[in-house]
Amino acid sequence: MHQENKIYLASKSPRRRELLHQVGIEFDLLLLRDAAPRGPDVTEIVLPGELPYDYVSRVTQEKAAMAWKVMQMRKLLPRPILAADTTVVLDQQILGKPANRDEAIHMLTQLAGKTHQVLTSLAVQHAHGLEAITQTSEVSFAPLTDAQIHAYCLTTEPYDKAGGYGIQGVAARFISHIDGSYSGIMGLPLFETCKVLRQSGIFIP
Repeated sequence: MHQENKIYLASKSPRRRELLHQVGIEFDLLLLRDAAPRGPDVTEIVLPGELPYDYVSRVTQEKAAMAWKVMQMRKLLPRPILAADTTVVLDQQILGKPANRDEAIHMLTQLAGKTHQVLTSLAVQHAHGLEAITQTSEVSFAPLTDAQIHAYCLTTEPYDKAGGYGIQGVAARFISHIDGSYSGIMGLPLFETCKVLRQSGIFIP
C-alpha cells in the first residue's frame, strides 16, 4: 500500500488495530484525550432521550471531527481519519463498560439467555467531508450459571469492553448464535470499513 493510502486511527482499541492489520490497511494512531486537566476531547455521555443508534453515530462522528481538528492543530500530514464506537444494547438500554466487578456481574446476568444488539458506528473524516455508517449485529447468549458469570468476572476480560464481554475471548463459549458481522462485534465491521475508506479516496483492492 502506498504512503498516500495510509490513514489515521482515532481509537485506543487494540482490537481495532488488529482488525485493520488483518485486512492490510496501514495507519498511524491519532489519539484523543480521555481526561487530562481540560477533560476528554469527546464526552461519551448519553443525551436525555437519545436512542442507542443515534448515540453511537453521534459520538463516532464527533470523534472523527475532533481528530481532524487535532491533526490540523499539530500540523500533521493530512490523511483520512477513522473513528469508531461500539455500543451493546439490550431492550433499548445501552450497556457500557463495567466500572467494577459488581457491574460486570450485573451486565452478564442481564445478557444471559437473551439476544442483544451490538452497534458499531464508524466515521471517516477526510478533506472533502465525512463518510459514516453504523452496522448492527445480534448476539445470543446461552443461559449462564452464577458460577460461570462469577468466574468470568474474575478475569480481566470484561472491564474494557462494552457490555462486559469480548467475543474474541473466553466469552465465546457463552455465545450460542450471532447474526451479523463478527468483526463488527469485536469493534470494527471490516466489510463496511473498507467500503467507507474506498468512498473516502483510499485505494483498497
